[in-house]
Amino acid sequence: AGAACAVARAFPLYSQKKLRQPAEPRGCVRVGFATRSAAISDGAGSVYGPCAKAAAGVRLAARLVDAPPEQLTTTAFVQEAGAVAARLREQGREVLVEVISGDELRERGYGGLYGVGKAATEPPALCVLSHVPDGASKKVCLVGKGIVYDTGGLALKPKEGMCGMKADMGGAAGLLGAFEAAVSIGTGGTALHCALCLAENAIGPTAFRNDDVLCFFSGKTCEINNTDAEGRLVLSDGVAHVTASPSLLPGGGSPDLVVDMATLTGAQMVATGKHFAAVFTNDEETERAAVAAGRRTGDLVHPVPYAPEFHRAEFASKVADCKNSVKDRGNAQVSCAGNFIGENLHPDFEGAWLHIDCAGPAFHADRATGYGVALVLGLLEVEGFAP
Repeated sequence: AGAACAVARAFPLYSQKKLRQPAEPRGCVRVGFATRSAAISDGAGSVYGPCAKAAAGVRLAARLVDAPPEQLTTTAFVQEAGAVAARLREQGREVLVEVISGDELRERGYGGLYGVGKAATEPPALCVLSHVPDGASKKVCLVGKGIVYDTGGLALKPKEGMCGMKADMGGAAGLLGAFEAAVSIGTGGTALHCALCLAENAIGPTAFRNDDVLCFFSGKTCEINNTDAEGRLVLSDGVAHVTASPSLLPGGGSPDLVVDMATLTGAQMVATGKHFAAVFTNDEETERAAVAAGRRTGDLVHPVPYAPEFHRAEFASKVADCKNSVKDRGNAQVSCAGNFIGENLHPDFEGAWLHIDCAGPAFHADRATGYGVALVLGLLEVEGFAP
């Protein structure tokens, strides 16, 4: 099924070309697979089922990333998540959706997500989709950075650095596509939750500022020294939400695995390149599983050092628990940024946590790649993606 994801990347859905001309007839592409063991038939129960669902997930993720920000606002993204839930319910899958948005985020203590998105025309939102099959014995939580446009905030990006920032929600898009594909294929005994941290990092009279102090859902406080390091702020609230004790998610219990994914740092491309995402994790077995899943599916990853005791000092603040941007940009920025997010996991959380920085592989040659869908399906080992 990983091969189907590779094919899907070659056929993006989004286009705004020739809007005022008659639409050209759309062609039909048929894909067949051959294996060394046997021919594959295009029948019920064949490998084509998981292949088609995985490919659809990749194309959904790519379509969302390719969409311009005036179309894919935070409100529109929440609607896309609702449409995913509706499609899954039509297949007989039970999916619950919770949305916390706007002032309710502030009132309930999600200061990172609210602070980043409060200046935008459309409100920030935490949108959580949950699928809990009967008898589920394992719980996996996906947490995606969904910055639908990143101006840099008051630490404004230059024009060369701002173009393409519609793709700053690539982590959330990939995880939403993975959630739909996984639930459609079947998660077995695994409860699956997908938390989308949605905001636009806009400028305006109410924009958050350098020197502001935000309070995350975890209770930790953060002195802002770079409004353009906003992804870690929204994800901090996301991981705190999914690991809260007592649980805030349907089915209860603490997660066995938390996966957050984000187009987080430009430093990722320096560290692991444009084809390999960087992974940062507190668990060696999860690190090995992520590398293996990447090789099986084509969504390649490479580990970066996990040493929180070396990373925390980069964020030291005199007035808050931390700052949000590193003191020394030459000191393992990818690891530091990942560790910032991990500091907001609940203190009682004892599961595995995997941070994926996909700034490079999520976008190639002005097109989205749908990165992350196949990788997550490989991590979950759903049908068609098991070793």
